[in-house]
Amino acid sequence: MDGKLIRERERLDDLQRGGLRILQRPNGFRFGTDAVLLADFAGVKKGEHVADMGTGTGVLPLLLSARAEGTTFDAFEIQADVADMAARSVRINGLEQRIRVHHADCREAAGVIGHECCQLVVSNPPYTRGGAGLVSPEATRAISRSDSDCSLEEWILACGRVLKNGGRLCCVFPAPRFLELCDAMRAARIEPKRVRFVVARENAAPKLVLTEGLKGGRPGLHVQPMLITHDAEGNFTQEMRRIYGEE
Repeated sequence: MDGKLIRERERLDDLQRGGLRILQRPNGFRFGTDAVLLADFAGVKKGEHVADMGTGTGVLPLLLSARAEGTTFDAFEIQADVADMAARSVRINGLEQRIRVHHADCREAAGVIGHECCQLVVSNPPYTRGGAGLVSPEATRAISRSDSDCSLEEWILACGRVLKNGGRLCCVFPAPRFLELCDAMRAARIEPKRVRFVVARENAAPKLVLTEGLKGGRPGLHVQPMLITHDAEGNFTQEMRRIYGEE
């Protein structure tokens, strides 16, 4: 059965989480540490309805499905071939009743699943502004990494439209653009409430920031301790081993 769902130039990787597996292309866009960190940071709760904006190969719904019983997911991906891979990964894991993959622009999400229907939205927004930074020669990577078609503000507004009042938006984003993310969240009536900066090593400058916002929330930001990913020898820290399920 699995063999019929795996296409040419694809491989089936073990997520090291309850036997879950995911389809990826060695030469295409693949999920990274940022998605794993976001899955841990989001703290999904039992029975929640979750939307994933820009799901890529579907790693976030897969990881989150193992963290809380009864959760259901609507995952949106604009690239047809990548959305197809995500849907096939869902089938391989037998999670069709919990995870629905939509080949659609995130800006269409509210029209597909309804307004204010989710308790949690998770998102890994495009990291670079259109026209900024190097353009990947791989089309799927370029679309995934750049907001050339959908601005950060539009992206966060789309998240806000499907989020219930009092619901949470959890994002992973480049630390240098943290204030842009906060501005976009507040424009969508989502108040940043919890933040954790991610550093590669102790005393290094943050490269990523994990941010949780509350729709309709009051001002007041809780800054958590830095998340250090590697020790002086280049090995995962104890917390990273926990996040990856290695201990």
